[in-house]
Amino acid sequence: MLNTPLKGIPVTFGKNKIQGKAYFFCSFMIVLVVAALFLPPASAAPLKEFNMPHIEDLYCLIIKDSDAQLLALEGGQVDLLGDIARFSDIKRLGDSDKVNLYLAEGFHAFYLGLNLRRPPWDRVELRQSIWEIVNRKQIVRDIFGGYALPLFSFLPPASPYLLELSIPDSNLERAKERLKRSGWRWNEKGILIYPGQTKPLSRMKLMTPMAQVAPTTAEIAERICESMRSLGIPIETEPMDFSMMIARLDQRKFDAYVIAWGLSRDPDNLYAFYHSSMDIIGGYNISGIKAPDLDEALEDLKYAKDEKEAYIASEKAQRLLYKYVPQVPIYSRYYITALQKEWENAVTSKYITPDNIYSFLSLEHKEDRKSFYWCLPEEPRNLNPLSATSAYDWQVLSLIYESLLGTDPFTLKDVPWLAKSWKIETVGDGGKERTRLSFIIREDIQWQDGKPFTADDVKATIEFIREHSIPRYFDSVKDVDDITVTGNVVAITFLERSFWYLHQIGGLPMLPAHVLSGINDWRTLPEEQIIGTGPFAFSSYKPGEYVKLHKNELYWRRVLP
Repeated sequence: MLNTPLKGIPVTFGKNKIQGKAYFFCSFMIVLVVAALFLPPASAAPLKEFNMPHIEDLYCLIIKDSDAQLLALEGGQVDLLGDIARFSDIKRLGDSDKVNLYLAEGFHAFYLGLNLRRPPWDRVELRQSIWEIVNRKQIVRDIFGGYALPLFSFLPPASPYLLELSIPDSNLERAKERLKRSGWRWNEKGILIYPGQTKPLSRMKLMTPMAQVAPTTAEIAERICESMRSLGIPIETEPMDFSMMIARLDQRKFDAYVIAWGLSRDPDNLYAFYHSSMDIIGGYNISGIKAPDLDEALEDLKYAKDEKEAYIASEKAQRLLYKYVPQVPIYSRYYITALQKEWENAVTSKYITPDNIYSFLSLEHKEDRKSFYWCLPEEPRNLNPLSATSAYDWQVLSLIYESLLGTDPFTLKDVPWLAKSWKIETVGDGGKERTRLSFIIREDIQWQDGKPFTADDVKATIEFIREHSIPRYFDSVKDVDDITVTGNVVAITFLERSFWYLHQIGGLPMLPAHVLSGINDWRTLPEEQIIGTGPFAFSSYKPGEYVKLHKNELYWRRVLP
């Protein structure tokens, strides 16, 4: 069960006190609609023991068009459709007698990103002005019908670490005045002229997924461009295939972009997004922000020794992010999922809808059908767990690969997974305090090829990631100093002391040592080497149509005779 820093499950939810009065009416309407359309979440309960899945064949059907997705669900070709965003679709499915709708709060965050490595985005007053002119509240009202929250922060509104600042409404004239004070001018056509220059800004592009795949994202991108043009920025959208967009972002070949993230429960993802050391090819500091005082605050956050220090450092980092504006937050929305009523035992809570690992371990068909069809809204072009970055890739991979720790869907606390227990210690070395994690590994687990899963696989996974500086995970392992294995116990000692190391290591996907030892280029992994410990194993991939998984008959949670 993956619980990686950027693909985690949220821990707790609070009220958004910053915006509460501004959209009280919108929130009230959501409550009424939820009561009418959505099943209530399951009551909090102790996490039961989940066993071998009942599903034999799991098809991830690739359907990019939103209308086609809806028709496939209504026609019974799809059993589970997640990430439903259009208000019209929600109302339509709410009237259906074939599906149940589920809504959950999540750590979703949607941003406008800018390439700070090049003009004009290197000017902070321009970024601050863009922050001010984008009318997030109007976007939420028009596009989501209230099923989202305007985002004015660098953490989602639900985060317990959210810094609450008073944010004024959008104001174009105030934004222009800021630019005038900093030496910006406009030509006769209303196009901005960079301070100290004579020529107006050149035309720029804002990368966005194609409208057929992500219609709401495409519409939001167009609205953002309209707002930026009103300020005098010559920019237009550049729709493209999502995997191509990710490649351009990894290579830092862009002007601007829009992207959504599913963040984790821990605010240390701010370090991954905004620390200068993470501005590497494929790294998460896509904007390229480099500020020494921000780096210092983010380091304090990353190496916080306890929760109190974490709160203090998180607040300091967020204040600096408000100052520098490396990205422009736009909105955070609820997760809405539809499931055919003929499937029973879905695991849901106020935090998760049925598209989760626990549901796939427990779902049963009323008529004992063994095949399940899950809609995949984009091509999973990369099924290599070492280099896969998109949510679409991990929609598949998260059922194949597991981690040492899981998250209880009701309490959102850490639970044993591949590790049956763990210990956190602070050790002294030359007067310096450091963190040591010890995991006791289960001894009844096999890889999907039949070889035993051991503590040596844990060590090999961490060492391989560290040795090759793999961007997706390097931040989680770069402070590892020593790894020792004694029987089924793996002890990991770090160079520093940090509150977050447990989740960073405990959330890594575990890979087989016997596969890693034969890899020459970590960016390439043949299909026959897609081997995990999860409840489903890779079967086949037909581009443009589906990815097929089959039940892992060796799964360690199987019911024993």
